[in-house]
Order: sequence, then structure tokens, then C-alpha cells
Amino acid sequence: MPELIAPTTDLHAAFLDCHREWGPGLHEDGFGVGPDDDVETPEGFATWVGRRLHLDHPVGTPCPPEWHASCRWIVEDGRVLGGIALRHHFDAARGYIGYGVRPSARRRGLASWALGEMLAEARAALGVDRVLLVCAPDNVASARTIERAGGVFDGIRVTELGPTRFYWATP
Repeated sequence: MPELIAPTTDLHAAFLDCHREWGPGLHEDGFGVGPDDDVETPEGFATWVGRRLHLDHPVGTPCPPEWHASCRWIVEDGRVLGGIALRHHFDAARGYIGYGVRPSARRRGLASWALGEMLAEARAALGVDRVLLVCAPDNVASARTIERAGGVFDGIRVTELGPTRFYWATP
């Protein structure tokens, strides 16, 4: 049974296995790996995890003014299967929630399940009445996931990330 957990250094090897399955580049949506992040070494990984958790706060407590997100990993039997993040500040290019599931774990409904969980967290933590969700125009699987979660298509716009499908969902 999968679960959503906060990032932890205890799963460094499992995270690396997931990260490497995607191949080179920065395309694991939901994890927040940047071009200068060192996730390979134990020290670098600990620093990166610390930054993911630094401003995480319990639901119902005020948000810090700094940009932050609630980051969760999709984990099952000690394997990291994907990541999902709820951004606590509106991001017109990336939306409120970003997620990704490693290639070998796709087509199991994990993204739909995790998105549903994060939409519930968005309602409780942010108190918003609608959530922006986005995906690339050619990402049919993500578009279907968003639509299954109640996302209503609102067009394709060009953002700093290029052409992007926009959806609004009620958390």
C-alpha cells in the first residue's frame, strides 16, 4: 500500500534509484531538484532534504512569508515511487501542485491518488477555493490525471516553461 511521507535522509538509496530511473536532467516533477542540487552524496542529499523540509509547517498554522512547499514522496515497501509538492504561494507558471511518478511505477493510479491527497491538503492548509494545476501540452497522462481529479481545462498559455495546459480544480 503506497503512502505519502515527508522527504527523509533514511531513503537516500531508494531516492537515488528513483532519480536515476528518470535518466539525466531535471524532470522529476514533485521533487524540487534544481540544477545546483547535490543529491548523490550523503552530505549534499541531507542539505537538499533539509531545504525541502525547512519551512514545512503543520496544517492550520500560518504560512511563513518565504516561498515554500509541502513536499511528499510516494513510497511503497521502502521504494520511492514518485514525488508531489503543494506550493503554498501561487505560481502562475507551475500551479499549486507538481507531481511525478517514476516510469516503472506508472499506470497504477499513483498520481491520481497522490493528487487527491494533496488537493485535500490544499483545502486544509491554504484555504483556497480553487487550485491551478498545469502540465505540458503533450503530457496526455498528466492531463487525464488532472481531469480525473476534477480539473477543468482553461486553455494553453505560454509561460516561462513554454506552452502549458492550464486547469482549475476545486480542492
